[in-house]
Amino acid sequence: MANTLDLQEQEQLDDLKAFWKQWGNLITWVVTACLLAYAGWNAWGWYQRDQAAKAAAMFEELDKAASAGDVDRAGRVFNDMKERFPGTTLTGQGGLLAARLQYEKGQADAAKASLGWVADKAAEDEYRTIARLRLAGVLLDAKQYDEALKTLDAASAKDFAALVADRRGDVLLAQGKKAEARAAYQAAWSQMDDKLDYRRLVEAKLTALAAPPAAPAAASGAAK
Repeated sequence: MANTLDLQEQEQLDDLKAFWKQWGNLITWVVTACLLAYAGWNAWGWYQRDQAAKAAAMFEELDKAASAGDVDRAGRVFNDMKERFPGTTLTGQGGLLAARLQYEKGQADAAKASLGWVADKAAEDEYRTIARLRLAGVLLDAKQYDEALKTLDAASAKDFAALVADRRGDVLLAQGKKAEARAAYQAAWSQMDDKLDYRRLVEAKLTALAAPPAAPAAASGAAK
């Protein structure tokens, strides 16, 4: 019986050697690749957390500069954030904050540059859209109407569609295109929640253009 078991074990060993000779290298490569991928994922997670922590520290510095009204310092910190942490959400927020201060302090060109970077490079579409909305406002003030409209065309975050339409109406009205402005304001009004105070401002714009929004169907029925 012992000899029989020894022969069986030898056969199994021979089969294992043959299998490993044929497939051993492939198995080794696959296992190594999996281990490397796991190690890379852990390293990437650590890198992301490290970047976010450092960006947060710089954002705090930028926020302090903005609170103090130090526009030059705020601009420098944002430039550093762009270079060192371009992929973090906080850098997009920092750009919006720096741009607001720059515009308030009369640095319109710097504000446009900051907003332009956020519009093109921010990590999230929402921040890119907010930047384009604000940039369109700056361009509107500068009477660069075509550029403002082109900027709004690229504003794609769905949650901001009503605000984009409202800003488009402002630009079109400034161009003297009243019919197109009314259509844009109507689109903005219809997309806004009726509980929003801002909706009443859009309604006032439509009323000024002799196109007040239609009353809700329920209200119309009650009036009868």
